[in-house]
Amino acid sequence: MKKLHLYPTLDIDELEYPKERVSLSLTSSALEFFTDFHDITPLIIPDSMTAVEALKLMRQTHVRMKFVVDNLGQFVGVVSADDLVESKIVMKVAEGYAREALQVRDFMTHKKTMKALDFEEIVSAQISDVIAVLKQSGQQHCLVVDQRNHRVRGIFSASDISRKLHLPIDIQEKSSFYKVFSATA
Repeated sequence: MKKLHLYPTLDIDELEYPKERVSLSLTSSALEFFTDFHDITPLIIPDSMTAVEALKLMRQTHVRMKFVVDNLGQFVGVVSADDLVESKIVMKVAEGYAREALQVRDFMTHKKTMKALDFEEIVSAQISDVIAVLKQSGQQHCLVVDQRNHRVRGIFSASDISRKLHLPIDIQEKSSFYKVFSATA
């Protein structure tokens, strides 16, 4: 293991910026804001993991949503930190479930109940178009599917968009994030 050293930051030290600064706005291509699984590995979690363990992991890693896979590694749904909150776990326990037996699959939203944007449509869309869908559906995230290849190609996140635009994006949640995914603007 290489030993690293800490050095003082000097008055002459300045921020580094990319050579090409991309100026992003509401009219920018939606692809500038898209998390593309062609380039970035999706964050996954097994459906058999306990709900308590999954929430702890998501909090420790500052991740609000994960894709759920079965024991064969097949995509079966999504789960958010909001799906795993203590109050929802307590409700299941009140229904007679043993707390330690509750698994991610008991709280996730199944993929068959989700809707998503089509990759071919977002290729020519502006980010304002995506924001409109997020606001209309009350969702913080929206999946993107390559319908030709039947692959979940990626995801849009309201917080990522807001951070890149340096603008607040007020999404009024209508229900649990995935139950109302809207594919139309």
